[in-house]
Amino acid sequence: MFDYRYHALSLAAVLLALAVGVVIGVAIGDSNLVSSAKSGIVHDLSAEVNGADREAGQLRTQLAGEEAFAKDLYPIAVHGLLAGRNIGLVFLGGSDDRVNGLVREAVTQAGGDLMTVVAVHEPLNLAGLASAAAGTRYAALGADQSNSGSEMTGPGGTTGRSADGSGHGAGGTGRIGGGTGSSGSGPGGTGAESRAQLVERFGALVGRQLVSGGQLVNRELLSRVRGSLLSAFDGRLGKLDGLVVVRADPTGMSVTEAQVSGAFESGLLTGVAAAGVPAVGVELTSTEPSQVPWYQSKDISSVDDLDANAGQAALIYALTGSRGAYGTKPTADSLLPNVVGTTAQP
Repeated sequence: MFDYRYHALSLAAVLLALAVGVVIGVAIGDSNLVSSAKSGIVHDLSAEVNGADREAGQLRTQLAGEEAFAKDLYPIAVHGLLAGRNIGLVFLGGSDDRVNGLVREAVTQAGGDLMTVVAVHEPLNLAGLASAAAGTRYAALGADQSNSGSEMTGPGGTTGRSADGSGHGAGGTGRIGGGTGSSGSGPGGTGAESRAQLVERFGALVGRQLVSGGQLVNRELLSRVRGSLLSAFDGRLGKLDGLVVVRADPTGMSVTEAQVSGAFESGLLTGVAAAGVPAVGVELTSTEPSQVPWYQSKDISSVDDLDANAGQAALIYALTGSRGAYGTKPTADSLLPNVVGTTAQP
């Protein structure tokens, strides 16, 4: 039996589908409608980008203002803190003109004088050092370590005191390395002494003489070995009130050479500390790998952003006695020392 209701529903469904198709087709074919939607999206995105640009511009302006303020404040903050003080700069492993310039600028800005700039040649030229130190215990620096009983006898066979004050030398008789030394083997006692120990003692002596100065500075061991020890020298030797240290990781060295350099560096800072002179390790924000952990292991203050005004200010305050690790790297304790109420100490 024919059902008119089924026929009517089928016809209605067809008409509905046709109507939907017409509407969709008109929408797709309506370029104005598509263009309007696109324009709305572009407008919204442009508004967001413009807003972000305005915010970035405001932040740049604010940052520039803060940097200008810090730059203007910096000379006031460090004015006179190093007045009348002589500062030294030592490069361990090669000099850097940019660091040299930044340190000199900072010291001068604070009223000080960068009196001595040296660069230690690494790896150490042990043979050259031994030759230059002839007549002292440090002549054994170039000795073959397999020969532990090398003997050094001065002219006349009499005991005497060397230029480094070790108790034997040009006029004395002593046994270096494996012997017991009748005239004494210098500060620290007698007996066997490894090359590393001897190098560290040598470094300590160099450190003391580098910062102590005195009327006889040009006759001390440091002056004698300078040609073999240093790859660069600028200024003059004399009494220093502070020492800036710049270290680079040893590269291209054998294990033994690296160990010898490490022993010398440790000794150098030990000698500086024994003389009561503050030492500060510095590096640039771009220095990789950072040397701050090494500075910390030697118990000296450090600055990891010397190329920033804050870093130069931190250096000055560290040279006047502030202790800590300063800068922007994760190893830093703070950006600057707490200098509220701080005055330069004579």
